[in-house]
Amino acid sequence: MVFALVALVVLALLGAVHRYVWRRFVGDTTAPGSRLRRAGTVAAFVLPLLSVGAMTSGRVGAPFWLQQVLAWPGFLWLACLLYLTLALLVGEVVRPVLLRVLARRDAARAGAGDARGSGPGGAESGTTPGTREEIASGTLATVPDETRPRTEELVTSGPTGASAPSEAVARTASDATGPVAEPESEPAEERAAIASAPAGTTPAPAPVRARAPHPSRRLFVSRVVGGAAAAAGLATVGYGTYGVLRGPSVKRITVPLARLPRAAHGFRIAVVSDIHIGPILGRAHTRRIVDTINATSPDLVAVVGDLVDGSVADLGSAAEPLAALRARHGSYFVTGNHEYFSGAQQWVDHVRELGLVPLENARVEIGGFDLAGVNDIAGETEGQGPDFGRALGDRDRGRAAVLMAHQPVVIHDAVEHGVDLQLSGHTHGGQLWPGNLLAELANPTVAGLERYGDTQLFVSRGAGAWGPPVRVGAPSDITVVELASRQA
Repeated sequence: MVFALVALVVLALLGAVHRYVWRRFVGDTTAPGSRLRRAGTVAAFVLPLLSVGAMTSGRVGAPFWLQQVLAWPGFLWLACLLYLTLALLVGEVVRPVLLRVLARRDAARAGAGDARGSGPGGAESGTTPGTREEIASGTLATVPDETRPRTEELVTSGPTGASAPSEAVARTASDATGPVAEPESEPAEERAAIASAPAGTTPAPAPVRARAPHPSRRLFVSRVVGGAAAAAGLATVGYGTYGVLRGPSVKRITVPLARLPRAAHGFRIAVVSDIHIGPILGRAHTRRIVDTINATSPDLVAVVGDLVDGSVADLGSAAEPLAALRARHGSYFVTGNHEYFSGAQQWVDHVRELGLVPLENARVEIGGFDLAGVNDIAGETEGQGPDFGRALGDRDRGRAAVLMAHQPVVIHDAVEHGVDLQLSGHTHGGQLWPGNLLAELANPTVAGLERYGDTQLFVSRGAGAWGPPVRVGAPSDITVVELASRQA
């Protein structure tokens, strides 16, 4: 029941966001019935369907080729939707400012035009009743000063009386400029007041009604804001995609451990997490990561979970480059939550075949310290959760201990068991800003090195990406952790 309610809320939110994006990018910038509007409307329905397909196809057992077809457009659209929406929200602040600036500019131009049309004897110096009628009827700007009739020429005698001035004005305007379409904004009662005014008098001007922003001005602002938002959002996604496809960079940190012996000083561990081999990031992605790790010449490789997003049958060949990892003390692996979505035991067996050593709640002695690994907490649903007592319970507390655990949230268990350094991943550093703010709510550390009592926690941003192959504000990395002895 709770899951269904959350799903409905999420779908409603996505629907509202797509409606807002359609309105700003399509509804406000295109003409009804135009090809662009039809195309934009179709995209507003098709793209979210592709996103839903990309997120669910793997879970429902769709063929792998279909997962690949849906993954690129479906996941990329989710990233585009995020940054297009954020850019449009910024545009909501800019939009009214632009409208006011343009309105003032148009008003200043109109005022300058009126000032040029007003000279000696004009509207501001001795304006006669006839010229005021010209102003009211909108014909003043179209009649040159030297040809504008004088008042006595506009007033004729005869039985028509008060109607003569208005008829003269109409004839004069028609002669000077041709037929003039009457402005829609001039009410009929104003024309009646002019016609019924006594001869030689000027009727009081009708009150000026406030007008909405000119349609062309609104369209111009909508297109400028929409174009700028599209450019900013798509450029952000493009750059973030390039960063993922280019591969992770190498970071180096030094971590002093109080119980590390002098003989182990300078021991280097290449930490890689969240590779996420899947429908988008395949064999070439794995090869880039392996080459990057091998180039650092580490003493040990620690793969701390979320290696894959799919079954061994679909992704086994994409993981094969891992067999080329080279380290003096070998390569080790622990499960992440995504392994339990993909057949964890099959993957444990497969990475063992590739030459990696899975640490399933187990420990090995390496040089001057103990290396332990625990299963991810997602394995608790299968009776395969973390067991710290099994991994660390009977060890020599006089030796330094390094723990591989996918999720940072188990740091408090590590502290209780006297771990010196925990190596984790899982957070992706937030992956897509402002996702780091949400990651901070669920994890004690989002990225980097922090201390909890006598235990230090290092969290990698990961080498791949989940969902959209995009990273913004959280670049992918492989970190070489150099252990330092305080006895050195």
